[in-house]
Amino acid sequence: MKSKWKVLAALAAVIVVGAYYYISLPAINIHSSDTWFFIFVILIAAAFIYVGRRRLRSLREVKENKGFRAIGTVLLVLGVIYLAGTLLSSPIINAKKYQQLMKVKEGEFTEDVEELSFDKIPLLDRDTAVILGDRKMGSMVDMVSQFEVDDIYTQINYKDNPVRVSPLRYASLIKWFTNRSEGIPAYIRINMATQTTELVKLEEGMKYTTSEYFNRNIYRHLRFAHPTYIYGGLSFEIDDNGVPYWVAPVKKYNIGLFGGETVGKVVLCNAITGETKTYKIENAPSWIDRAYAADLLVELFDYYGTLKHGFINSILSQKDCLETTDGYNYLALDDDVWMYTGVTSVNGDQSNVGFMLSNQRTMETKYYKVEGATEASAMSSAEGQVQNLKYTATFPLLLNISDEPTYFIALKDDAGLVKKYAMVNVQKYQIVAIGDSVSQCEENYLELLLSNGVKEEEKDTREIKTVAGRITKIAQAVIDGTSHYYIMVEGSEDIFDVSVVDFLDVVRCETGQEITMEYKEDEKANTVMSLQFAGKGNEAGAGKDDAGQNGKDESWN
Repeated sequence: MKSKWKVLAALAAVIVVGAYYYISLPAINIHSSDTWFFIFVILIAAAFIYVGRRRLRSLREVKENKGFRAIGTVLLVLGVIYLAGTLLSSPIINAKKYQQLMKVKEGEFTEDVEELSFDKIPLLDRDTAVILGDRKMGSMVDMVSQFEVDDIYTQINYKDNPVRVSPLRYASLIKWFTNRSEGIPAYIRINMATQTTELVKLEEGMKYTTSEYFNRNIYRHLRFAHPTYIYGGLSFEIDDNGVPYWVAPVKKYNIGLFGGETVGKVVLCNAITGETKTYKIENAPSWIDRAYAADLLVELFDYYGTLKHGFINSILSQKDCLETTDGYNYLALDDDVWMYTGVTSVNGDQSNVGFMLSNQRTMETKYYKVEGATEASAMSSAEGQVQNLKYTATFPLLLNISDEPTYFIALKDDAGLVKKYAMVNVQKYQIVAIGDSVSQCEENYLELLLSNGVKEEEKDTREIKTVAGRITKIAQAVIDGTSHYYIMVEGSEDIFDVSVVDFLDVVRCETGQEITMEYKEDEKANTVMSLQFAGKGNEAGAGKDDAGQNGKDESWN
């Protein structure tokens, strides 16, 4: 009878332990705190069961029992090892190792950060992307009753465009039960520059997601595929063909048992088939954009900035100690996503001493010495320009505008929609430009740079050339409210742009007419500086001088 109860007790223990493992999914790895906690729970439970089975009723009986003392000894030894491992892994005695975890290079801002065209600038923040995603989902009447958008919204580079992607998820347990055989049929893709929102439907549904249950749950699927891996935060990404994947970074501990966390490997899991493949981080496919989480990069840079002269200095005198500011954003550079955040003195004086860019795939990090306002100060400056409208500023995006480090900020209304844009000069944050569009905002910003002496008006150095001949083609167009005539002449393949404002008599031009023009070469159409009809001594219109339109240099506009 006793033997039967022992078997049942052992079976019950196995079921409880198995259920705990199936639900909590701890990594079986000495570097994992979850593994140690799992072992402690098992030993403590075993001690209580042993005491109850032996009917040890007094504390003295418990202390004198050899079996209980053996369990207690194991617990004590493991506890000492855990505490020692924690101490030996800490920055207190490993400051130099922590400081060297991240390799940081000093960069040149104007060389490393190119000026982006407007269609490459992510104008939306995550919160606005969520609103757009929910609106798109609400318009899909065939899906909205069964699915909703997951709140992942990973920012990636897709075909050289900044986008956020997020899978759908089952709206409820019942909806999972009725749709699980087909899987999740689509994901949301939002272009952060154009604000275009797409519901991308898949030929075959995703079977491995965060909203699945049992073995198809992505966390459980990855754990059973690699029981010893300690995973970082998952991200949802798509490859160059739009195929959805889960990107699971695998943590690497470089200092002691629990310290010096970086990323050693990355596991890719096809969200449709569940197929997994492991890469060393240096060999990860280039389309992956997020192996290192932004919070981890911030933590590593803080170690680099605060531990230069040891742990005690970082606490007491804090000489030469730098730390990141609150908040971060993302830049798309060279087909990778770089995390941006400001860098300030530990003592804190409401100003930045520079900023850092860190590649989320490779951990390559660059530091730029640019003194100026903190992101919070820039946000306050932007909000101050529209305080009557009570718009709120998003966290800034760092851009290169006319070789000037510039905070680009979206201003949102109470509904979370972007209404205006602001540009704030990093070094002279009293220079704040506001615009209803990005182009208008930039135009106002450039005017402020000129009027404040930050930039000098560029001189037009293009050579004035002459062309004469018979008109072969002529066409009219209106550009920014101004009429232009586009002319081609015999013997030339170039197109010549004639503004009606500058040359009113151009309206008299006809095909076959002989004309002579002075012009400056431009990218698409040459700009006409003077226009003269054959047989006439006067030019058609006042013309332009060498400095530019109407005697003013407008070449920067």
